[in-house]
Amino acid sequence: MSSFYNKTNLPPNEDIQNTFKDFKDNQIISCIVYFEKRKRSRCHIYSYPYQLKHYDNITNNFRDGLFKCVCEVSLYDEHPFEHEFFLRITQSFPLLETLTVINEQRQNNKRFRKSKNENEDLLIVKYPHLIQLNLREAHTDYHEQFLFDTKTCLSNDVHIRMNYRLAKK
Repeated sequence: MSSFYNKTNLPPNEDIQNTFKDFKDNQIISCIVYFEKRKRSRCHIYSYPYQLKHYDNITNNFRDGLFKCVCEVSLYDEHPFEHEFFLRITQSFPLLETLTVINEQRQNNKRFRKSKNENEDLLIVKYPHLIQLNLREAHTDYHEQFLFDTKTCLSNDVHIRMNYRLAKK
């Protein structure tokens, strides 16, 4: 369940999780994100293990976990997604087939071969099952993130949607 609210006085995660204390078989995960530019908050609540085939509007605040059933993911945030975030996404969604990135912010750490820790090489993000990638609402930094083989490895025959005018730059 995911909902947007115009108010910022949402209850804390602990209170939300306590609402579902009678759900004995599953762990309840909740996450509240405030989007400053939109002046809105989003509350996302789900039971774990997660059984749906899609997971929408993942932000940088995403709590890691293993989502074996999910094959379609959308990412949205007002803050940039960095390379390490995409590594977390591939580890959490091993059967990912469709990925949509909605983020107009430039990446802060655009280095090609180094991670945040200057002594480590940047790991290549691998999407072995990806067949559809939507970058139409993403900054050109994410075109580089996914299309340069120094950062990402895509399988053959991936259908990519992106703004051609932005890609020419």
